[in-house]
Amino acid sequence: MEGVSDPGLIRDHNEDALGYDPALGYAVLADGMGGYNAGEVASGIAIEMMAHTVREGLATRAAAALDRRGVPHARTVLEEAVFQANSAIHGTAQAQPQCAGMGTTLVATLFFDNRVMVAHVGDSRCYRLRDDVLVQLTRDHSFLQEQIDSGLITPQEARLSHHKNLVTRAVGIDLSVEAELHGYAVQPGDLYLLCSDGLNDMLEDEEIAEVLSDLGGHPSLAVARLVECANAAGGRDNVSVLLIEVKRPFPARGTLWQKVSSLLGGGKSRI
Repeated sequence: MEGVSDPGLIRDHNEDALGYDPALGYAVLADGMGGYNAGEVASGIAIEMMAHTVREGLATRAAAALDRRGVPHARTVLEEAVFQANSAIHGTAQAQPQCAGMGTTLVATLFFDNRVMVAHVGDSRCYRLRDDVLVQLTRDHSFLQEQIDSGLITPQEARLSHHKNLVTRAVGIDLSVEAELHGYAVQPGDLYLLCSDGLNDMLEDEEIAEVLSDLGGHPSLAVARLVECANAAGGRDNVSVLLIEVKRPFPARGTLWQKVSSLLGGGKSRI
């Protein structure tokens, strides 16, 4: 795994945050919003609470374990992590007037048993590059996406809209929030990209795919190049990217993620 967060060329501070733990097969990216510096408070709380809840949730039960409904524990863990993050951010906003109204988008992945569970709230995205084909795995929770789904505008018109920052779901704004979760089969050679809208607002999907196809085998170079391209295109927002390269199969063996982490690439920077 490799990640980088950059303030861009216009903003004077960075409200994005990211975190990842290769040993657990876990990664999260958050894009904060709110009053003066409150966005970075919200995204920071989200990253901290998500990581803490995931670690606790996987400490005694494997992500691949199924509950009575046949649901992987990975889904339950991510749902609980989003719940805890939402509660912490909302509580902080209520207690501290300078943080009133703050919130954050987020996207998180948890890899287990040759699968990945993806959770997201808002317009931070997860992409997968497989065989040089880029697919957006998440669907934005945004005003523009609703207009596209209703046939009121085209995706091309949406890129020119002045309403890009209007999200319909965010973590911490209300007492509760519904995360969208989906599971996908994983193949060796896959690349998974988490990003804030500071990347995909600046670059077309084809441009993102080109960088990943050219540099995907070198994650540190790929994430740096993506940020460089976003800034070269205007850098109008903070831009954060987190790249996960799947090196080999990782079937679940035993009850703890530590027992299978060696199958996920072994190194510090790659799965």
